[in-house]
Amino acid sequence: MSSNHHDTGYKELFSHPEFVQQLIEGFAPNEIASLMNFATLKQHSGNYITPLFEEKFEDVVWSVEVTWNGITQDVFLYILLEFQSKVDNTMPLRLMHYVACFYSELLKQRVITPGQGLPPVFPVVLYNGSQKWTAKADMYDMIAPEPPEFLRVYQPHLRYYLVDESRYTAEELNSKATALSGVFGVENAGDSWESLQAAVDRVVAIIQADPDKERIDRVITRWIKRHLQRLGADVSLDRLSSLVEDRDMLAENLENLVKKERLEGLQEGRREAKRDMARNLISRTEMDDQLIAEIAGLTVSEVSVLRSQVRH
Repeated sequence: MSSNHHDTGYKELFSHPEFVQQLIEGFAPNEIASLMNFATLKQHSGNYITPLFEEKFEDVVWSVEVTWNGITQDVFLYILLEFQSKVDNTMPLRLMHYVACFYSELLKQRVITPGQGLPPVFPVVLYNGSQKWTAKADMYDMIAPEPPEFLRVYQPHLRYYLVDESRYTAEELNSKATALSGVFGVENAGDSWESLQAAVDRVVAIIQADPDKERIDRVITRWIKRHLQRLGADVSLDRLSSLVEDRDMLAENLENLVKKERLEGLQEGRREAKRDMARNLISRTEMDDQLIAEIAGLTVSEVSVLRSQVRH
């Protein structure tokens, strides 16, 4: 997993138990979340060396007590933050390796012993890429062609649960009044300043309604600052220390970006109208590039490029 400020921001979010709880309760199957006693959440180190890839991975690992058929046991939540530009089709293999390394680490640290057996793991992949997630969900599904029936029982299985931020609609996120759903809304706003402004307003409203709003405000504000920096927002980030207290300043900055965005969109619309005029003149008349450029308000080189496109 790549290490950058985007990943770091999410790692900080999920270093707080309420965000882990919001992820599982809000975005994982209810039959899983309903079994968990979130008051028992305990964070574990996700740092270990994987001999196969020779990299150090710093994913988020928590344990939580689950009671099933009268038996209480720890389940490890392995949260992998997948913020790459392309879908990784080796994800089942990666996760199988990571989980195996994590089990080895538990044995090495004597958290468990071989005689006790291995604790269950719930692998969660949190993905925020723009491409549709197409990777297989289970290691077995990567084996092709499917082996003969007598060999199937010997093939490895490991399934992960995918939380794909972009597949949630605004209505679905709005139905979950949690800070994490607000963060997902900010992510889904993309680089549209107008959408971002509305998403940030919603996050502020959620924070204000939180009984622990001061601490949540600090956590989300640090995440928002990283996010705005990543987007290249022309905002005075040094002055932004609280989304709640500095909301007017941030709103003013975002409103200026919205106005600039609208102006640039209007200007681009006008230029596209000029290009459309030039294309019509090229396809319907015998005018030379110089004359078309003068009529459409474009440069001769722009008309020349459009002419080559029309011909093809």
